[in-house]
Amino acid sequence: MTGVPASAAGGAAKAAAAVSGEPAGGGKPVRGGKIAAAAVNQASVWNVANLLTMLRLLLVPAFVALMLADGGYDPAWRSFAWAAFAVAMITDLFDGHLARTYNLVTDFGKIADPIADKAIMGAALICLSTLGDLPWWVTAVILGRELGVTLLRFLVIRYGVIPASRGGKLKTLTQGVAVGMYILALTGWLATLRFWVMGAAVVLTVVTGLDYVRQAIVLRRQGIAERKAALEETDA
Repeated sequence: MTGVPASAAGGAAKAAAAVSGEPAGGGKPVRGGKIAAAAVNQASVWNVANLLTMLRLLLVPAFVALMLADGGYDPAWRSFAWAAFAVAMITDLFDGHLARTYNLVTDFGKIADPIADKAIMGAALICLSTLGDLPWWVTAVILGRELGVTLLRFLVIRYGVIPASRGGKLKTLTQGVAVGMYILALTGWLATLRFWVMGAAVVLTVVTGLDYVRQAIVLRRQGIAERKAALEETDA
């Protein structure tokens, strides 16, 4: 005895059948059940976290247009560009947290979120270097590291996931502050300060990148060892 009325149990079974496409009694599949299930799965994509990620993607072309408006040196347009960049960076802080906290993680978010992060940062760095405000080697180091780490994650994903480290989060924050300061038309001691902040960002970029390489090597070795041990147990 479960204490659940038969009518309630039957209703739950029918509801489950409507979603799965299979009848409760094992008979003929419910017509349109699979379509209903697909609709439910697709609806989960439209959550707050993913909407913030989409907003960040839409801000990329808007940022570039504002950054390069009127030749790219007008302080007013640069201020608007900074505002767009700031909104993008702030949404980056919230979308991942919301997805993990409220179980809103989706396949779309896993792919789109890192793309949006690198798109806005890459657009800002390339614009700054194109305008002559930032040396191209700085842009090459930062973007090279980001693309390299992303590729590294895909190469070792069969063995496990490399978690984001505190150093990586500090690197992201420092990069955001430094690039934001370069976007603004700063002068005087603030212009000097942004040089040192960018220097710190480049150092963190290189150090954390090397740490990711170390983690990937360790993860790969552990994965190979575990697979080898599993095969030996199977053979035994």
